[in-house]
Amino acid sequence: MIKVGAYNNLKVLRKIAIGVYLDDGADGILLPKRFVPRNVQVGDELKVFVYHDSDNRLIATTQEPLGVVGDIVKLKTVSVTHQGAFLDWGLMKDLFVPKSQQLTGMRVGGLYLVKIFIDKQTGRVAATEKIDYTLNNDELTVKEKDEVDLIVYRRSDIGYVVIINALHTGILYFNEVFEDLQPGDKLKGFIKTIRSDNKIDVVAGKRGYAKVESETDKILKLLEENNGYLPYNDKSIPEDIYAFFGMSKKTFKMTIGNLFKQQKIEFTKTGIKLVD
Repeated sequence: MIKVGAYNNLKVLRKIAIGVYLDDGADGILLPKRFVPRNVQVGDELKVFVYHDSDNRLIATTQEPLGVVGDIVKLKTVSVTHQGAFLDWGLMKDLFVPKSQQLTGMRVGGLYLVKIFIDKQTGRVAATEKIDYTLNNDELTVKEKDEVDLIVYRRSDIGYVVIINALHTGILYFNEVFEDLQPGDKLKGFIKTIRSDNKIDVVAGKRGYAKVESETDKILKLLEENNGYLPYNDKSIPEDIYAFFGMSKKTFKMTIGNLFKQQKIEFTKTGIKLVD
């Protein structure tokens, strides 16, 4: 079955002057000539994105959209009509946001966080700003310590409200991050705590020593690029560490402690240096 608004692997049925038709179990879906890879033959399988064209016909493309159905993405408005707004999502045909799915009205050039979905009435791919209705913490698909994809949703008094795996919401506390995040920013993280009311606390980055292992190479490389010495240690302030290394002080201390145990670095009064 063809998945609209998603990637499909389809075989080439036949070649024509304006492109190729791909097997959809019926008459075929057109892949226009400008998107057909060189030397494609009948029977070859292609990975394509399928959506509706302006005449409401299914069409395929090898272009990669900025999001597929189910994704939450930040997109730019390119035009506005009485019926709604159109967003640039990387394809020839722009993504439609009905007026009923907007919060305060979109303007040309504005960036908006939207969720891509299939409009039940038309069967076409569309987008909505009304993301709250699509998020739910009643039945969770995550557990503590799981690595997850996070999208910054908005600021609160205690931290950033984040969207977890495009399904749930959680809190990333201000004291757990040392950069100014904006709605739509994407980052990796993990589930720190799930409370009895299903409210979720998250932390940015990888968990525990998995994070240390990935940061080890970063610190060694920075040492090599700075003649084997860096003026940072466990007494440095967290903001300075984050600005230079892009990691929290806790992760920095764990990482340099691991490097010290491996006898790859030594501590000085003012920083760390590579062991010859």
